[in-house]
Amino acid sequence: MSQGPLFADPQVRRYESFVNDRLRKDLEKVLQKRDELYERVGQLLQLRNQIEVIKSQKEPELKTMMNVGCDFFMKARIPDKSKIILQVGLDVYVEMGLDEAIDFLERKEKRLQAQTEMWTDKASEIRAHIKLVLKAIEDLLMLGQMEQQSQQTRVF
Repeated sequence: MSQGPLFADPQVRRYESFVNDRLRKDLEKVLQKRDELYERVGQLLQLRNQIEVIKSQKEPELKTMMNVGCDFFMKARIPDKSKIILQVGLDVYVEMGLDEAIDFLERKEKRLQAQTEMWTDKASEIRAHIKLVLKAIEDLLMLGQMEQQSQQTRVF
């Protein structure tokens, strides 16, 4: 008489549960954090490029459209474009010169890049753990098949 499906083995079910309930969810969280950092890096690059454009313009003042909320825009005039106010963190804003702002953004970008590398490494570790556990499941299933085959040959 057959023992039922191989995946009914409690040890295999435990491993599968560990992969699905723990490792895959951890991987999803790590990748989400990494993607958020990539988004912030993209925003920094965009801001840095916008500052470069402002620097390259010859006129002393700048005319632009300002989003005042809910995608409503109004005309805005910036009389002195030599300084910019940046959020440096924790809702703290600092007035900086354009060159100083670019330097600040480059340093912040490097820190964020280092953090994204750390999260990428962590994701790689989790992927390696998933592969290891899946290999262990495969080995358990192969062992179970070999045991069933040996029992069947004994019966004959």
